[in-house]
Amino acid sequence: MCGIIGYSGTGNDVQEVLLTGLSGLEYRGYDSAGFAISNGSLAVHKREGDVSGLEAEVPASNHDGLAGIGHTRWSTHGPPSDENAHPHTDCESRVAVVHNGIIENYQALRTELSTAGHEFESDTDTEVIPHLIESALENGATPDQAFRQAVDRLEGSYAVAAVFQADETIYVARNESPLVLGVGDDGHYLASDVPAFLEYTDRVIYLEDGQFARVSPSGIVVTDEQGAVIDTAIDTVDWDPEDAGKSGYDHYMLKEIHEQPTALRKCLRERVSELENTITVDELSSLESTGPIQFVACGTSYHAALYGARLLRENGRSAQCFLASEYDARSIPITDETLVVGVTQSGETADTMSALRAANQAGATTLALTNVVGSSAARECDHVMYIRAGPEIGVAATKTFVSQQAALAMLSGVLSNGDSPTLIKDLRGLPDKLQHVLDESTAQAVATEFVDADAYFFIGRGYNAPVALEGALKMKEITYKHAEGFAAGELKHGPLALVTERTPVFAVVTGTDAAKTIGNIKEVEARGAPVIAVTDSPEAVGQYASHVLAVPDAGPYLTPILANVQLQLVSYWVANQLDRSIDKPRNLAKSVTVE
Repeated sequence: MCGIIGYSGTGNDVQEVLLTGLSGLEYRGYDSAGFAISNGSLAVHKREGDVSGLEAEVPASNHDGLAGIGHTRWSTHGPPSDENAHPHTDCESRVAVVHNGIIENYQALRTELSTAGHEFESDTDTEVIPHLIESALENGATPDQAFRQAVDRLEGSYAVAAVFQADETIYVARNESPLVLGVGDDGHYLASDVPAFLEYTDRVIYLEDGQFARVSPSGIVVTDEQGAVIDTAIDTVDWDPEDAGKSGYDHYMLKEIHEQPTALRKCLRERVSELENTITVDELSSLESTGPIQFVACGTSYHAALYGARLLRENGRSAQCFLASEYDARSIPITDETLVVGVTQSGETADTMSALRAANQAGATTLALTNVVGSSAARECDHVMYIRAGPEIGVAATKTFVSQQAALAMLSGVLSNGDSPTLIKDLRGLPDKLQHVLDESTAQAVATEFVDADAYFFIGRGYNAPVALEGALKMKEITYKHAEGFAAGELKHGPLALVTERTPVFAVVTGTDAAKTIGNIKEVEARGAPVIAVTDSPEAVGQYASHVLAVPDAGPYLTPILANVQLQLVSYWVANQLDRSIDKPRNLAKSVTVE
């Protein structure tokens, strides 16, 4: 969702940095893009559509300015258009602003400013910000003072960056929307996410809610709401710039599916010891939890959380799973013994952050399970466990889901003292078995046969139920075809009415509930629907299915992880044959930072 990039320095061409950064932010999802450069006056270029279209329209790096800001917009207030694209300026084009988030009181501010004579050119909430700055400048404020006064008027979530004409400083503020600052040798950077400037520097400062920053060629100054300078730590991001490239694959999604064995090895490294029969997560050494456990998450992360909650219950712990957007700490029993686990790939998901903050206020202990070091969830929670999947650029989560499941299996071991030798052995063998799935999968042939289906159903029981939900979500996200996932036993309680010979059913059949799931397969076959079984028992199950996607036996807890990979591949190949925009599905964003 909406991306910000900024650069102030002398070592690189400003326009080149901004366009490179905008390209690096495309994975977040967007419908328009633009940038502004201070070079005496303000040079502003923006348009609806892709970054490549913007790049084709602008002159080739002809700006001499020292500071600039750029933005990829995911529409909230107003449709995609050139006028609604960021940056936005004031009446006299003295200041340009980019903004992520939602200004909740923008309508009142817009009415006030319009009454005072300000003219608006867009439908966005963002445009009130440059006009507020303009008003402060007219009253004698300096750029820094004007920026602060404008931000003080805002209600809601925001990451804001502003650049003034003839000024090499970028002014920045954040509240409930991510911003990271990059420390370079020949200039300094800011962005919504590290990949935007990763090829220039891996040294970062994470801005906190309520903090302001001034980014200039000479350095970065972070201050609090009162203007007092804050001493900030500089962290190093352990990501290789090449990790964010396609490495010869047609799509990021396919590359990231094939990176899953490596991602798993990183997730498990130094945590699972088959020799010592232990699961040890150093980040959680101080975590003590004996009370109930509540998971909060959204989308793919919610499906992972369902898996984790079931693992914990089976190992004797009280565990529940909630959609973060529906989590209400006022109506859910919470004590100081409650542990609330936020599962969030980016560590910035607005609904999940809101749930975690509510849990903190209610007295619970909070734990973030996330992929991003220094993210909001990692900083604000009492504890954090990293899944170590590396950068994931494709909007549809793949390797992060697999790594979340593996991390949750380890978390279950830690929280339930479940250092089972069998689970440990299965975890250690999981990356190689996943590689086997990738090497031997026939998912492309299945996709070819069923690419013209009317709809797709996914069913599974127990640990396979979240996999069915995730399989359907992937199909929806990247193919734009109708897909639904169900706990297998629920199929006959209504959805069976939709089953026809043109609705293939993907049945995940592993573990002790296989016999019951086979019964559900027979129900749909009796209605003429083709069945594709994803199973670790192809000989036993194959007789009941039209096709089989085989997976190795990785034990009752982990085999569903392998089944999920087969479904990822099916969705990818269906989308590929339909010529969909696989890495940037319509209307979707990688990191959803608004509620």
